[in-house]
Amino acid sequence: MTGIIELDAFLFGIISAVSLPLGALLALKWTPKPKVIASMMAIGAGALLAALTIDLVAVSVDKGHFYPLAIGMVIGGIFFVLLNKIVNSKGGFLRKTATIITHITSKKNDRQKKLYERLSKIGFFHNLSPSSAQSLIPHLNRYRYREGKIMVHESDPGDNFYLIENGEAIVMDDNTNSVISVLKPNDIYGLVEMMTGITHNYNVVVKSDMHVWIINKESFDNLIKLNPSLASEIKSLVTEKIHLLEEKHAISSEKASVWYNDLMKNFDEKKSAITQSDINEEVSEHGNPSMAIWLGIMLDGIPESIVIGSSLLLHPSMSLSLLAGLFLSNFPEALSSSVGMRKQKMSNMKILMMWLSIMIVTGIGAFAGNIFFENVEPHIFALVDGMAAGAMLTMIAETMLPEAFHIGGSVTGLSTLIGFLTTLLFKVLG
Repeated sequence: MTGIIELDAFLFGIISAVSLPLGALLALKWTPKPKVIASMMAIGAGALLAALTIDLVAVSVDKGHFYPLAIGMVIGGIFFVLLNKIVNSKGGFLRKTATIITHITSKKNDRQKKLYERLSKIGFFHNLSPSSAQSLIPHLNRYRYREGKIMVHESDPGDNFYLIENGEAIVMDDNTNSVISVLKPNDIYGLVEMMTGITHNYNVVVKSDMHVWIINKESFDNLIKLNPSLASEIKSLVTEKIHLLEEKHAISSEKASVWYNDLMKNFDEKKSAITQSDINEEVSEHGNPSMAIWLGIMLDGIPESIVIGSSLLLHPSMSLSLLAGLFLSNFPEALSSSVGMRKQKMSNMKILMMWLSIMIVTGIGAFAGNIFFENVEPHIFALVDGMAAGAMLTMIAETMLPEAFHIGGSVTGLSTLIGFLTTLLFKVLG
């Protein structure tokens, strides 16, 4: 192009990433159907996989540098996973549908496991068999109560059972204006009322923001109708040992551990459904996650820029297949992520500036990569190239393909194949 290799690296970095703001611009004017986005994401993933195979992995292997390449790929993959977790914990998971699903599902599963631990120490649940208790657990719904709100009013029907996850509430007797008790994490409330049908005697006022697990009487009664064995166990507990319903019934840690382990044998980590309210709560918890989202996108793009800069040291001209693979993968990524950002009420200008800045940084990264790789030993070259390839491959596996499959299902496979073949075609043409 210009004859100055460093400047060429910068320009090729810009060209490979110009599809990012183009994808964002399209997203500001058009919201494609989910299967269209999925197909485009899969095509991009296939194109990038082919570019990695042809222009990075194959070249190093042909030169006899498999071992430093392999070591670099493992390091790059681990490095990406660790940095990705850090960025996601700060709100960066909001950059893609796949990272949103992964992050929130993981949190919900952790909460559910902790819920099982809490239930294992409560007399009522402990005295049910693990299979019966597990049939109850999917009917527990998680709610948030703000400080100062009344969670339960005096004379309310006993139609809910509450398990406190975090925060505190005060049980008040309005007649005497006295505090009966304070509900804290792992405490339960309303179980006796729900099981016996009596009304509540006290008001329950939220002392500090709370998350509470609730099962309502309708769900409970319907479940009993459909589950005779559970109904039998409940009847036995109510009629023979009503004292087991007392909220402070002590359970030994050994018995609780046995019950919990039996319950966890059938735990399915994929059964938690992600709702819009889950996403909204995560957004509110992270305040303004724009910087974390930007860092997450940057994390996805840094390995690409390094590869562009280094490739010009191996070839007299830029590999057309590598450039095509990067371009094709960047466009749907920006399109899909920008659609999601718009749903999160991020401004159009902020979205566009985010992708433009990533494009410029990609050019700078390619420039820096070209300078860094100059005159390095071949095995070091293969090692660092492998780190970039490992990070990119891990990114494809963790974000692009899961997102495509989640929103598009069966279109993912053939679309990935099309993307792979497209990059191969550019290699033939180049």
